[in-house]
Amino acid sequence: MDNPSAERTVRDRLLTRADLQRLSGEHSLIDCDMEGADLSNLDLSGWSFQRCNLRKADFRGSRLERTHWQSCRAPFADLSGCDLSEAAFVASDFNNGSFKRALLEAARFSQCKLTGADLSEVRAIDLDFEETLLINAKLPRLSFRRATLKRVDFSQADLRNCDFRQANFIESSLREANMHGCRFDGADLRGADLGGLRLVDAAPFRGATISRDQATQLLSELGLHVR
Repeated sequence: MDNPSAERTVRDRLLTRADLQRLSGEHSLIDCDMEGADLSNLDLSGWSFQRCNLRKADFRGSRLERTHWQSCRAPFADLSGCDLSEAAFVASDFNNGSFKRALLEAARFSQCKLTGADLSEVRAIDLDFEETLLINAKLPRLSFRRATLKRVDFSQADLRNCDFRQANFIESSLREANMHGCRFDGADLRGADLGGLRLVDAAPFRGATISRDQATQLLSELGLHVR
């Protein structure tokens, strides 16, 4: 018997917008090259991308609900305004990519590189990051309330007005991040690198839990010693 799933798998091809438009139904693209392709405003809901080259690909306004991205290379890709509800990103590189105004409800990022990525104005409920680099990324006003953030690096990120209430940080970093207007009530920061934070900047952390070592680090900024 024919294998229906095999018929919906495309491998090792250079694909254009026209090629994708000719494919009906959900497809799995493996080791395909779409670098710089105009894929804007397409309906690719439920599609799977594995080990694909998506550098500078333009997905603006596309429907990408329930998509799966595995080991993709997509630096500078533009996913502005996309519907990425329930999308899963695994071990993929989206450095300097744009997710501005995207819908990221229940989206998952695991082992990904989002260095310099722009997530401004995204709509996100139950957005999850794990083992992900968000160094120098733009994430203003995002809610991480009650989230568990494991091995997430927010170093130098724009986190202005983010909600970290009751969040739990595990082996993560907030080093030199812009945290103006953030809320950390009830957060557990003992597993966070707070390097670069000064005591005069510590007001947003009122109500959070920190370790003795972290307290010593903050007090040392005033020349005080904890014994």
